[in-house]
Amino acid sequence: MLVILLLYLSSCQSNISIQTAQYAVNGKKLYVSHCQNCHGTKGEGLAQLYPPLTDHEFFEQNRAKLSCIVRYGMKESILVHGKTYKNQMPANPKLTELDIAYILTYITTNFGKGDSIYHHEEVKQALKRCDI
Repeated sequence: MLVILLLYLSSCQSNISIQTAQYAVNGKKLYVSHCQNCHGTKGEGLAQLYPPLTDHEFFEQNRAKLSCIVRYGMKESILVHGKTYKNQMPANPKLTELDIAYILTYITTNFGKGDSIYHHEEVKQALKRCDI
């Protein structure tokens, strides 16, 4: 099953490497248990309460901050697709750096239409620079 899913992901989005597809598969499992309740099955968000995870420009402009948002949550308002969201996002302190890399790869390749991996080392370095 995993092999079929990896082949599907890499064939449908030819820019995605096998390693990126593997991260995305692992990220989907974590997304379902930690993020889906608020952000939706397809990253569509929840009305005016929680933002969608489909804004590719937001991901590109805030790539360095995304790891911090996942780990430490977010208290300030956020502008996504031209809409302001004010609800607080809870922290996820139990997620490892690798878990965060998996989740961000899944979100950005499936909902944000990106094609790059969030490497473990990138997340590790980003978390050292969090302004919390």
